[in-house]
Amino acid sequence: QVQLVESGGGLVQAGGSLRLSCAASRSIFSINAIGWYRQAPGKQRELVASITSGGSTNYADSVKGRFTISRDNAKNTVYLQMNSLKPEDTGVYYCKAPANWGQGTQVTVSS
Repeated sequence: QVQLVESGGGLVQAGGSLRLSCAASRSIFSINAIGWYRQAPGKQRELVASITSGGSTNYADSVKGRFTISRDNAKNTVYLQMNSLKPEDTGVYYCKAPANWGQGTQVTVSS
C-alpha cells in the first residue's frame, strides 16, 4: 500500500498557472497507472490526467493543451502542471496510485 500527499493548490486568477505535486511514501517505479482527479462542488470526481510507468499520458478533453502530467520516479513524485487556468478548473484535486487516494488539494480559479 502506498500513501499519497498532494500539495501545490491555492487561489489563482484565470489565466494563471499552478503546479501540483503528489508525493508517494514508497517507490512509484513499479506503479503503472497514476492519475490526477478533481471534484468540483456538487459534481462527481473526474479523471483529469494519467500517466503510465512507460510515460504514456492521457488527458481529459477539457484540459488538453493546458495541463501536463509527469512523474519523477527518483523522487517518488507525480506532478500536474496547470496553465491557462479557468474558473471551471476549480475543485479539489486528488492523486490516485494505483488504488490509493491522497487527501486532496484545493484549487480555486477566480474570474
